[in-house]
Amino acid sequence: MENLYDVVVIGAGPGGYVAAIRAAQLGQKTAIVDKQWLGGVCLNVGCIPSKALLRNAEIAHTLRERGKEFGFSFDNLVLDFSAATKRSRQVSDRLVKGVGFLMKKNNIAVHMGTAKLTGKDSLNVTDKDGKVTELKAKNIIIATGASSAVPGVWKVDGQKIVTYSEAILQEKLPKSVVVIGSGAIGVEFSTIWSSYGTDVTIVEMLPHLVPLEDVEVSVELEKAFKKRGIKTLLGHKVESVETTETGVRVTVSAGGENKVLEADQALVAIGFRPNSKGLGLEEVGVKLTERGFIEINEKMSTNVPGIWAIGDVTGKLMLAHVGSAMGIVCAENIAGHKTVTLDYEMMPRATYCQPQIASFGLTEAQAQERGYTVKIGRFPFQANGKALGLGDYAGWVKLVIDEKYGEILGAHMIGPEVTELLPELTLAHMMELTTEEISRNVHAHPTISEALMEAAHGASGSPIHI
Repeated sequence: MENLYDVVVIGAGPGGYVAAIRAAQLGQKTAIVDKQWLGGVCLNVGCIPSKALLRNAEIAHTLRERGKEFGFSFDNLVLDFSAATKRSRQVSDRLVKGVGFLMKKNNIAVHMGTAKLTGKDSLNVTDKDGKVTELKAKNIIIATGASSAVPGVWKVDGQKIVTYSEAILQEKLPKSVVVIGSGAIGVEFSTIWSSYGTDVTIVEMLPHLVPLEDVEVSVELEKAFKKRGIKTLLGHKVESVETTETGVRVTVSAGGENKVLEADQALVAIGFRPNSKGLGLEEVGVKLTERGFIEINEKMSTNVPGIWAIGDVTGKLMLAHVGSAMGIVCAENIAGHKTVTLDYEMMPRATYCQPQIASFGLTEAQAQERGYTVKIGRFPFQANGKALGLGDYAGWVKLVIDEKYGEILGAHMIGPEVTELLPELTLAHMMELTTEEISRNVHAHPTISEALMEAAHGASGSPIHI
């Protein structure tokens, strides 16, 4: 049968397409299905184009705010935000074409359309013209991702009230924005827009920005955002979001008092819900959580043999690189290939606001709550030569260490390009290295990475440069 496969992957995002490639590499006849695009949200309207916009924003901020420091000036500086958006689309399109090439290279059949399970080993794919194709598979991997969670009474119109997907495509710069939520999406768009001169107000229900990070990181980011002119309303609940003739009206409350915010636009960035509806999962008996996430075991298998799930739709840790790692492990388990068990708590987490945030593992508070005797290694970027040369030296590296064994329990960083520093630390944790070994590893000078070495020295009480 032509449409009989060993593996069919539903969803072509960073989890799905990576799972398909790995399955094909391991000799599985593989197909992939997506209703919209190869590369998923990440490559098309998420991680990749947002990084392009953030690069433009970094340059815009330097030109607007730091010319005197770097010794240049302009009589008439013109910043074209539409050019930034167009450049981001070019970056995205290039990578999406690359995924298409990888599908062909690995002989993976691509079916564009909406998938629905018709049994434990079968599904129908309906294309945009209504044509239905039946696929049979020994194994089906669900990798359908997640979508923005928006309360039903907040009517997203794509113009005045937007989610990330509309915001990332718009070419017109809003003059004022209320950003609802201060996770990665909220703080990254706040960085982009404020860099171009937009009046930005962030509303966060919890007491701090980026509330899942170590509290010291949150406080440092709050200081940096205040310096950039980004306003924050922390501990405020959004009561309503309404459109007006000229923009939006957002009513927030704190301590029993209401406050009304007026702006051109509101960005809703309060979280995600799984794309698990309409797939036929319940009909074939796949277990879901109360919130609709697919339940899986450490092998990525659901409770139904032959049906697997990876990435955001499982709710394990909703990050692109985690989805990719899950995809590889899933494909290897299907093929009976040697693989690993993922530790989601120790996965790297990266946020690309300005300054950048990077972390993995336990916060200081979490480590203490679990009974560890905690030791902290710390180093500020204002004592790092490369950071000073870049003129970007806010922030620091913080290592959370188990004093008894010297094990690295977590790391929390805020500062220049700290997202690039994570692999050394996560590799060290995976290989059970201690801060003593990191401090003995010679780091090139001058580099940002020297801050890791210095923090490791600091953990033993003998920092060199502070």
